[in-house]
Amino acid sequence: MVDHDRVKKGEQPPWIVSDELWERIEPLLPRWENALPKLGRKRLPDRLVLQGILFVLHTGIQWEFLPQELGFGSGMTCWRRLAEWNEAGVWQRLHEELLAELNAAGKLDWSRAVIDSSHVRAARRGPKSGPSPVDRARPGSKHHVITEGGGIPTAFSLTGGNVNDVTQLLPLVEAIPPVRGKRGRPRRRPDALYADRAYDSAQHRDELRAKGIDPQIAERGTGHGSGLGVIRWVVERTIAWYHGMRRLRIRWERRDDIHEAFLGLATCIICYRHIKTLC
Repeated sequence: MVDHDRVKKGEQPPWIVSDELWERIEPLLPRWENALPKLGRKRLPDRLVLQGILFVLHTGIQWEFLPQELGFGSGMTCWRRLAEWNEAGVWQRLHEELLAELNAAGKLDWSRAVIDSSHVRAARRGPKSGPSPVDRARPGSKHHVITEGGGIPTAFSLTGGNVNDVTQLLPLVEAIPPVRGKRGRPRRRPDALYADRAYDSAQHRDELRAKGIDPQIAERGTGHGSGLGVIRWVVERTIAWYHGMRRLRIRWERRDDIHEAFLGLATCIICYRHIKTLC
């Protein structure tokens, strides 16, 4: 069932791809060679299939139950196209272009970055799933996210639910892409990094300093009320934006690359929303 109450009156559903968004996505998609147009069924237009993928992402519906009357193709068609585009690096390149657009408008806060994670239940065991820290009999995964100072996601990763957060600190910092948009060399390092006690590690602090990043990480054993939460709340809000897309609340996919594809697409959606709001 589609929750139409979540769509405000007068607004288009979030799975409808606007002309402005399509202009950014279309040049990045792999070109389909129509060398044998008469063989097989005609390929469904990419824009319609993308709307089918977004419908699944936003509603959380299973692929096989994608309503055919929407005209977005079958769930299998959408699944295959999502896998194809993810393998081609479409979401990574789109994310980099959106970050460059935000950077050119002066809307990225490089004075600090914020990192956090969230555990989600995995419906099936598969790569990058592991025992849940709450119920070790159930598999789970973690979404790790790093944002700039305003909460715009700059990198993410997927791990098993039993992976310690601190192990993803440096990989996420390294995953921040070189962001263009301004004269000079692309930027990829924040001035400071804020994190909670789960990331407290002397070795990681030293490695951050070696990269020119000031580690503002809460220390284990200290009382609450350090004041860092005033800064860190933005990443918690960003994770809530991810999980507002219902497909990401539970990891339904056995294949980790398909779930990562959804995470990459969701990252682009969040960045694009900021462009519409801030630019």
